[in-house]
Amino acid sequence: MPNPLLQPYDLPPFAEIRAEHVKPAIEQILADNRAQLDALLANPPAQWTWANLIEPQDDMGERLGRAWSPVSHLNAVMNSPELREAYESCLPLLSQYYTEMGQNQALFEAYQQLASSDEFATLDKAQQTILEHALRDFKLSGIALPPEQQKRYGELQMRLSELQSTFSNQVLDATQAWTKHITDAAQLDGLPESALAQAKQAAEARELDGWLITLEFPSYFPVMTYATDRALRQEVYTAFCTRASDQGPNAGQFDNGPVIDEILVLRQELAELLGFANYAELSLATKMAESTDQVLGFLRDLGERSKPFAKQDLAALKAFAAEQGCDDLQPWDVGFYSEQLRQQRYAISQEMLRPYFPIDTVINGMFAIVQKLYGIELREVAEFERWHKDARLFEVIEQGEVIGRFFLDLYARANKRGGAWMDGCRDRRLLPDGALQRPIAYLVCNFTPAVGGKPALLTHDEVTTLFHEFGHGLHHLLTRVNYASASGINGVAWDAVELPSQFMENWCWEQEGLALISSHYETGEPLPQDLLDKMLAAKNFQSGLGMLRQIEFSLFDFELHVRKHPELSVQQVLDQVRDEIAVIRVPSFNRFQNGFSHIFAGGYAAGYYSYKWAEVLSADAFSRFEEEGVLNAETGRAFRDNILARGGSEAPMALFVAFRGREPSIDPLLRHSGLTGEAA
Repeated sequence: MPNPLLQPYDLPPFAEIRAEHVKPAIEQILADNRAQLDALLANPPAQWTWANLIEPQDDMGERLGRAWSPVSHLNAVMNSPELREAYESCLPLLSQYYTEMGQNQALFEAYQQLASSDEFATLDKAQQTILEHALRDFKLSGIALPPEQQKRYGELQMRLSELQSTFSNQVLDATQAWTKHITDAAQLDGLPESALAQAKQAAEARELDGWLITLEFPSYFPVMTYATDRALRQEVYTAFCTRASDQGPNAGQFDNGPVIDEILVLRQELAELLGFANYAELSLATKMAESTDQVLGFLRDLGERSKPFAKQDLAALKAFAAEQGCDDLQPWDVGFYSEQLRQQRYAISQEMLRPYFPIDTVINGMFAIVQKLYGIELREVAEFERWHKDARLFEVIEQGEVIGRFFLDLYARANKRGGAWMDGCRDRRLLPDGALQRPIAYLVCNFTPAVGGKPALLTHDEVTTLFHEFGHGLHHLLTRVNYASASGINGVAWDAVELPSQFMENWCWEQEGLALISSHYETGEPLPQDLLDKMLAAKNFQSGLGMLRQIEFSLFDFELHVRKHPELSVQQVLDQVRDEIAVIRVPSFNRFQNGFSHIFAGGYAAGYYSYKWAEVLSADAFSRFEEEGVLNAETGRAFRDNILARGGSEAPMALFVAFRGREPSIDPLLRHSGLTGEAA
């Protein structure tokens, strides 16, 4: 049988891909690409041009991406021992290949020649930006280093790639290694019907009676929020916050502690090799923020503004818990009493809202919103090759033409990575024959699946998550850039990449948006006005605590990468940040960092601050809609033209100013978060 990863395809042939296909395909493509590049550079033309230098490399990158993208996706959503082994066997090969490309002196000189040629002035802004970024990235790949240090750079990148994959695997394995089988219904007192149904389904899947609690978020969260049994909450909290660590019920199994230590040492060495004082400086070389001091100042300023409100939130929570007979509030009590207090104050809960957010109503309403804003239609495709029965496919249509497609995989299940994310499956680009290749995206979430004959019913938090990932998807799908390196999310500074995603969340809180995305799953009645009023009133409930939590994560990440190690352990850095920022203290056994995949297995190392940085941008961008109308098509077109369509073709600040007419202000974020005025 021919290897499906080596065949041309329109949509990835998921059903045909086997673990044994992976390594041979990647080895073949890498060998072909090397030979093609060698041939290209062996006969240099009199003058390098965009057509003879960049386009052939885009073709090579495209072929590699077409093989690797579905493999990487399957590894995240349908993990198996065989696929994991095949995936991991390719990581060193890919790392070595990209290092070689980044350190290829002849290729670097070709880029330099093109950048300084007469043709450069005739290129459009996106092409010029791509060339400028490429020259920067050559330097960040060690092009100027002596051979011995270049070799060390390659070794560091290869090892870091392996360690990050190990970290991710151990979080997944640790999450799946712990379960609690419950046969006494009294232990689950307080859990809503949806959570009980899901726990029963999980037990049945393992041929058990009763209910099964797991550490997957749709199981963990209801226990922490609703279970009246304090001992159960403590047990589940302990298992969750000690995953992949030296503590807790599975102590020492899948321990990410040594993995983190090695990652940090190697990142510091990598930074110094490239002439940076620390890894945070290296991280900022490709970001919007200008210096480590600027980032730390931004986070501390936001922390100072938020802390009085967080203290006020905590004091109210402690007083309420004490009234309920809990006078020693512990971390495993916070979610439970917060929910009780929210219900007392606002008479509303996420569970009360669930019946009004059936999945298809939410999706159709979300599509209606972007149709009004951006003039696009979305249509589901029934027949395509799925990796799982839950996978769905949609087309994005503009003026009768399909301009992009995206896959949706919405529900939590075994062997699927936790969290929510968007990833590119294919980039928009102009092909050498003049045809336009349209973009494709993956959107992945981990919602509670349909149970008991009902459709999947989302909490409002889950609705917001879906809008967030869809915002990333729109950034990728509505691009008008015709070159792979700057189309969609490609080439966008990491601290600006969250702008379109956080921006989309705003419609989950607007009456006009909510009218489109909600209706009762049985009666079809709209979200009642009193529930809507309560939901909006409760929007900024404990927003001070929420803001501080994100700043704690961001400061921990940044301080970790700005310091030289190992004068402080990772735990000591985290403890210091908590001393400065946190108002709720966690127990000494908490090993949050061992599951912090964003910074140890994702792209957010010395970049987690990006969420808050981009939230300033998104709140300010949305404030223009507040002024001009939240479904104003003209404002929507301006946002699409200046932000979504432009990808990584220009500096994000220039794009923001083009849309907003000025540089961003922090005030809309504080206003949206209810953190203005004096804390009472």
